[in-house]
Amino acid sequence: MKIRDVMTPDIEVVTPRDTLSTAARLMADLGFEAIPVADNNKLVGMITARDMAVCIAVDGSDPEATAVRQAITTDLLYCFENENADDVAQKMAEWWMRRLPVVNAEKRVIGMVSLADLTALNAAPRPRQFRTRPHPLRPKHSARQTSRTRRTAAAA
Repeated sequence: MKIRDVMTPDIEVVTPRDTLSTAARLMADLGFEAIPVADNNKLVGMITARDMAVCIAVDGSDPEATAVRQAITTDLLYCFENENADDVAQKMAEWWMRRLPVVNAEKRVIGMVSLADLTALNAAPRPRQFRTRPHPLRPKHSARQTSRTRRTAAAA
């Protein structure tokens, strides 16, 4: 299966000209820890909550006045839309990535794939099995097992 069949399409991105404050609000609204940075929809980097925290706390930057380009990670890790899902899962495991931008041949951002997307793809449905845990104050053998043991002993 190809990544384009598994990914989340039409994702939100920020531009290098947006402020850290704008990026932080978008990340908070979406519940993400990282968002792709795209210039004219072409992937140029990623911004993470950690990138912003370092830029604001350590460098003393004003989040309302600091552009995203000053804090982005430019070591781009991404996958192409036509890559095999199993290959991308392997890459994500090697790179320790939970989310990865998906780009087309022109490196334009077209979606995002997450570990949850890939896990759901490979998860086989299983019948529910209910198991009861032994009660800590009850003996190990239940009454049913005891009566079965008695019948077996009586038959012998």
